[in-house]
Amino acid sequence: MTTVRRSTVTWRPSADLETLRQRSRLYAEIRSFFEARGVLEVETPLLAAAAATDLHLHSLSCRVSLASGQRPLFLQTSPEFAMKRLLAAGSGPIFQICKAFRDAEQGSRHNPEFTMLEWYRPGFDHHQLMDEMDALLAAVLGTPAARRQTYGQLFAQHLKLDPHSATPHDLARRAAEIELRAQGMETASRDDWLHLLWSHAVEPALGSGGRPTFVFDFPASQAALARLRPAAPETGQAAVAERFEVYLNGVELANGFHELADAEEQRRRFMADLEARRASGRPAVPLDERLLAALEAGIGDCAGVAMGLDRLLMLRLGVDNIAGVLAFAVDRA
Repeated sequence: MTTVRRSTVTWRPSADLETLRQRSRLYAEIRSFFEARGVLEVETPLLAAAAATDLHLHSLSCRVSLASGQRPLFLQTSPEFAMKRLLAAGSGPIFQICKAFRDAEQGSRHNPEFTMLEWYRPGFDHHQLMDEMDALLAAVLGTPAARRQTYGQLFAQHLKLDPHSATPHDLARRAAEIELRAQGMETASRDDWLHLLWSHAVEPALGSGGRPTFVFDFPASQAALARLRPAAPETGQAAVAERFEVYLNGVELANGFHELADAEEQRRRFMADLEARRASGRPAVPLDERLLAALEAGIGDCAGVAMGLDRLLMLRLGVDNIAGVLAFAVDRA
């Protein structure tokens, strides 16, 4: 008699087949939205010679055998740098649906490999791009017009502090007052305290009731790849980063920028990132010199935004764990 051995390996998809059909429909609706607006779909490499310098992003690397020999390449955390090179080459408005990769990210809303929608609009600022994002969410989720509030307004509303002038001591004291656990914050920076308070006391309330919230005018220290708007002492306005985030039902969906187009300033920020990585014991990564060259050639005035499509699908279907919308989550890959 022959004994049939049955494998105990989990081979089935993480998501059911109807969810995968819904993903396909979502992509079709997004493509139709951009086609109607004359935005070109593009494709850029997932592998590149440079990596994200941001202290909080962890790039995955591999060694690739080429005709010139083996060399390290990095899986991209976002298609941003390559898309900006296309803008400099005269592409006009562009969008992309692609995979992106970030190490050390797994949880109910995170998978190391995920799907991103990213698009760029020459001639737009971040407010015009918020208008278009609002229209896209209405088209694919049926949401009403979004609320729009500044970072400062929301911080004052929920925490009774001005985030642009509060000191680390002020922020630490407020965290203690609301009984927020702050383990490991002994050497925390001002931005660390801002992030802790924001993520625990503000973020969960954003986009409630199925109405998106757009948050804009972030602290200047959180500019990332956005332009800075200088302070206006005559009106008491602090310097702010011209960027926005989009939330729905407490979920962060997208991060957009009035894009920094100054190559010299971009290099300065990259070098500051590398110094922060060195100080924290993180490995150095190579700068994207091709991006810097493209910025020197000129990308013009433009705005861009990246949105997580897995999270968008979760919200569309009412799924509370990212594995439920992926064909194969990382533990089944």
